[in-house]
Amino acid sequence: MTKSELISTVAKMTGIKKVEAEKVVKALISAVTDCLQKGDKLNLVGFGSFSTSKRATRKGHDPRTGKKITIPASIVAKFKPGKYLKEAVNNQ
Repeated sequence: MTKSELISTVAKMTGIKKVEAEKVVKALISAVTDCLQKGDKLNLVGFGSFSTSKRATRKGHDPRTGKKITIPASIVAKFKPGKYLKEAVNNQ
């Protein structure tokens, strides 16, 4: 599903116009992004939780040249599905 398909689905499910649904989707994405940028955790009970994690510096290799490289430390976004989402996906 693409972002535009998500907007269309939200519009259909809520009975609002696509323009309004687009604002809702953009606001949700912005809120999640802002929360994670602050280092906070976002919990949506039953759906899942968004958080960040620190990834340490590590060794790797460049697949094109085979040279050893150092991959710098970084902060990555993580998503852990909640019980409802897990069950919904497993019961397809």
